[in-house]
Amino acid sequence: MQGWAERLAVLGDVRTFDYDYMARGKRAPDRMPKLLVRHRRALDEARAEVPDAPTILAGKSMGSRVGCHLTLEEGVARIGGLICFGYPLVGVNGKRRDEVLRALRTPILFLQGTRDRLCPLDVLAEVRPQMTARSELHVVDGGDHSLRVGKRALAKAGRTQADVDDDIAAAVAAFIASL
Repeated sequence: MQGWAERLAVLGDVRTFDYDYMARGKRAPDRMPKLLVRHRRALDEARAEVPDAPTILAGKSMGSRVGCHLTLEEGVARIGGLICFGYPLVGVNGKRRDEVLRALRTPILFLQGTRDRLCPLDVLAEVRPQMTARSELHVVDGGDHSLRVGKRALAKAGRTQADVDDDIAAAVAAFIASL
């Protein structure tokens, strides 16, 4: 996310943070309540430094899921939009994680790769009509969970990962402009 923070800084003030388990050097993430506490603290710190700025949460994988839960608690009046880089819709155990998505009222942008096993596009296509919130989807053809496209697919399309990332950044900019 550090690279995306730098890339998206042209759109506004971007803040990053690490969850506590990362700072402790652990691989296994904390449970949702602890993740929410840390996410909320980072949000409160950002708001204290830039109190009048509109708030849009962006996260990668688990960070996007935690951001969705935090937004549900904060409400649409306090969070203007959500940007999910590789939302983990299907857990490793195969269970869908769509409850929070169906409960959201805040506009959301999904950035998903066609090779993302944690968010099969056909499953996301079933969930999106059930959502109350406006949702948009930017598909990265050949992209994995990290939105990386394989070298062969890039070569076949005559593109680079930088081209793909430019398309993603443009989708993010258009989404933010629409809010």
